[in-house]
Amino acid sequence: MSDLDVLCVGETMAQITPADAGSVESAELFRVTAGGAESNVAIGLAQLGNRAAWLGRVGADALGRRVVAGLRAEGVDTHLARTDEAAPTGMFVKAPGPEGSVVTYYRRDSAGSRLAPADVESALAGRTRHVHLSGVTAALSPSALAATRAALAIARDRGITASFDVNHRPVLWPDAAVARDVLRELAAAATVVFVGLDEAQRLWGVDTPEDCRDLLPGVAHLVVKDGAVEAIECGDAGRTAVPARPVDVVEAVGAGDAFASGWLHGLLAGEDATTRLRFGHLMAARALTSRGDYALGGIDPEAFRARARREWAA
Repeated sequence: MSDLDVLCVGETMAQITPADAGSVESAELFRVTAGGAESNVAIGLAQLGNRAAWLGRVGADALGRRVVAGLRAEGVDTHLARTDEAAPTGMFVKAPGPEGSVVTYYRRDSAGSRLAPADVESALAGRTRHVHLSGVTAALSPSALAATRAALAIARDRGITASFDVNHRPVLWPDAAVARDVLRELAAAATVVFVGLDEAQRLWGVDTPEDCRDLLPGVAHLVVKDGAVEAIECGDAGRTAVPARPVDVVEAVGAGDAFASGWLHGLLAGEDATTRLRFGHLMAARALTSRGDYALGGIDPEAFRARARREWAA
């Protein structure tokens, strides 16, 4: 495997959305794109010029081929993608809206849920600087959870930094106590953790970013996102907070993944905590003002850095 900046591991599905502003019930034309928490991060990183790859399983079907082609078209390395002959590609239908999208999933027993430790073991035999995972894939099946654990363990053993986005989806966790304990376990094994303040409050009963830090004291970079207010990074160097910039929200799904891609881009570039958080906010704003889970098109890294300086200097 050629050298990579980031390997993103998880399920990616076919996302079906109305091609215009109409509803799912009334639309006659629909758009088919790739959708998944980890691959959204890979797309954002690729748009910023990083060498990002996606590892996951799709079915041996037209939707699977379309998902892989869609990721490749956005600049993501897909040579590690697995084709599962025994299960279909998952899909979901999204009705976008600024106050919250309605999403219906068709992912039970999908190829993506059959991710296994052997998949990540072989992928991490090559060289990558960083591995990114999330709590969504960990919730899909026992084998997907085992694969998530394996990726974090291998990364630790090989000195590879790893990020974990908690991404708590209650509908995927029938037992709330299991979700609480497993997601804390996985987060504690990562170098970087992304979590929303509201989800940390719901999941772990904490009140503040400092409470989150007390819960995960060994995490080198704990990034707590407080919606449209601010993002806070807690680590060995202390606490850094950067306010979010106001945006006119078109659709919110994918903003957290976009934030993670911007923050990780800053980490890989050796930027400080303030700049990392600014990068996260700028990428989140791109997603919030797009009807899709991510904004289309490449990004000039130098113009991106200049914007991060300019917008917070105002």
